[in-house]
Amino acid sequence: MNHKLDISEEKTVYRVQGFSCAGCAATFEKNVKNLDGVTDASINFGASKITVIGKTSIKALEKAGAFENLKVTPEKQRIEVVKEPFLKKHSTVIGSLVFLLLGYLYGQLNEVESVPTILAYVISMIIGGYRLFTTGFKNLIRFQFDMKTLMTIAVIGAAVIGEWGEGATVVILFAISEALESYSMDKARQSIRSLMNIAPKEALIRRGTKDFLVEVDDIKVDDIMIVKPGQKIAMDGVVVNGQSTINQAAITGESVPVAKEVDDEVFAGTLNEEGLLEVRVTKLVDDTTIAKIIHLVEEAQAERAPSQAFVDRFAKYYTPVIMLIALGLAVIPPLMLDADWNKWVYQGLAVLVVGCPCALVISTPVSIVTAIGNAARNGVLIKGGIHLEEMGSIKAIAFDKTGTLTKGVPVVTDYLPQTDMNSDELLAITAALENGSQHPLASAIMKKAEDERISYKEISIKDFIAITGKGVKGQIKDETYYVGSPYLFSEIIQQGIPETMEETITELQNQGKTVMLIGTSNRVLALLAVADELRESSKAVIEKLHSLGIQRTIMLTGDNVGTAKAIGNQVGVSEIEAELLPQDKLVFIKDLRSKYEKVAMVGDGVNDAPALAASTVGIAMGGAGTDIALETADVALMADDLEKLPYTLKLSRKALSIIKQNITFSLGIKLVALLLVVPGWLTLWIAIFADMGATILVTLNSLRLLRLKDK
Repeated sequence: MNHKLDISEEKTVYRVQGFSCAGCAATFEKNVKNLDGVTDASINFGASKITVIGKTSIKALEKAGAFENLKVTPEKQRIEVVKEPFLKKHSTVIGSLVFLLLGYLYGQLNEVESVPTILAYVISMIIGGYRLFTTGFKNLIRFQFDMKTLMTIAVIGAAVIGEWGEGATVVILFAISEALESYSMDKARQSIRSLMNIAPKEALIRRGTKDFLVEVDDIKVDDIMIVKPGQKIAMDGVVVNGQSTINQAAITGESVPVAKEVDDEVFAGTLNEEGLLEVRVTKLVDDTTIAKIIHLVEEAQAERAPSQAFVDRFAKYYTPVIMLIALGLAVIPPLMLDADWNKWVYQGLAVLVVGCPCALVISTPVSIVTAIGNAARNGVLIKGGIHLEEMGSIKAIAFDKTGTLTKGVPVVTDYLPQTDMNSDELLAITAALENGSQHPLASAIMKKAEDERISYKEISIKDFIAITGKGVKGQIKDETYYVGSPYLFSEIIQQGIPETMEETITELQNQGKTVMLIGTSNRVLALLAVADELRESSKAVIEKLHSLGIQRTIMLTGDNVGTAKAIGNQVGVSEIEAELLPQDKLVFIKDLRSKYEKVAMVGDGVNDAPALAASTVGIAMGGAGTDIALETADVALMADDLEKLPYTLKLSRKALSIIKQNITFSLGIKLVALLLVVPGWLTLWIAIFADMGATILVTLNSLRLLRLKDK
């Protein structure tokens, strides 16, 4: 159902209200594609949206969906969903049931079916099956054979052979089945609707000396937003005045409120718990983190999982085959074996009913919509059914060290001058050189200098060069200085690093610290040791993953072996790979896939992009507020929290298991019912109960995913 669309033409997205089933959504998509001015269209049943390429009107779209009385609105337009009372919404089903019971009672009072009995059954069929028949007849004329076509033929056939009661029962049970299918999809979509309603629709904005209540669509970047205690934040922004604690559960899934002060980032949809905040707006309403999450979740539902692709292909051939079998059963025995026409036409009609692929078609989308919505509410963004399924079959997980297993905020732990040169002057030179570096550890050295109140920014550097993977060099006054790894100094110092110094370096590295050297081409002037703190949750997460059956956990880092081993042993990963350049990580992930097939890579979404792309599932840390993480990853852990990883694995496995159960059960129940044809036991009652029962059980089974919690 989801197609690649040509974006060179005008593209418009509309929200659609009124889908009763996945088959109807497919029919609507087909009708829209045939409209004048439309080049292509793609339905997103999970999100109830359609993307149209070309030019058309809402009136034309609603005409294309008239068979389901669909209502179409532009994507950006706000929709007030009016909840209809249950009795009003399903009044036709209730009316149909009343006349069915009247017909049954008349039938019990009269041995032979009387005119009032038949009339009651006919009225019951018309009330309960009006929409079914109008669609079914249109499809018959167009030779489109879907579920409604099969049911229409079956009901007409039942009436022709005088089975009025069973025909009416088939109609009402099908109506109940459709209502349940619609309810299950609405329940599954509730996760996304709840996300849409998280952020306020207006905010208090200060312009000049006055405060105004402004709708979010009219709020501009750099506006100052006033957020009082107990209010939800309407827009993404940066705190410019005040401090408070913010409940970010809606975005990140974190249950513990986070302290915020000046210069801290806040997100739309989060709750200000304590203080008064003044926030400078940094993004327009359509660019906020919550808006992007909603968009990506909806798009994720449109991306078909492998199992859904299989079901769609299977259903394409399944329905015509069922019709041929039904026709053969109805015609061949009477013609070839002189059997009773009424009996075999009845059997053929029963096969048509039992052959309806309702349960099969709904088996996958309900599970995927439910799982992706549940994950989003718990701070995990899964960007498609394919990634949901792939995640469930992961056998090995590779972790980037810095910012993933560790906090990613390095600090200088040791500063050991090896010369009589003034130590402050030497630290100033080191900080000045690192100021021009892109290395993640450079910030730790500059922070060390700032903490010591050592001025370094005015130092003039000539011929600055970054030596890839090794360090930096530059000329200060008449001397060329180097800052880098021990390997760099092993290469540039002819006599090598002194043995006693090598011992000190090894000792520091074994403590899990990264050692950097400062010196010239002749000698080492100082040693600097930098360490990155381990995340408190890393060890527990690795243990959980192993207990869940992950065969291998691997830590990948560009750090030296000593540092890598110290961190790796603390965390408890099963393998440590150190001194890797980005291209080495890519090669390692490819090798890992050849051994384990399904491999996940966890990183920060910015660095190690090739390795993330090469893995089966790329998982980015800290999706909240990080556009790159949201765009590049298959899965984003919004809270920058590794503890969400075991939950994601369990949810994916559960979804995969439920999808397999649904497909197996929906096909199995059909097969068992069809086998009842052999002894002649299959009736229309059994057929419709088999179809409706399978649909109910499949949908209820899928909705179990809503109960899976992040523990």
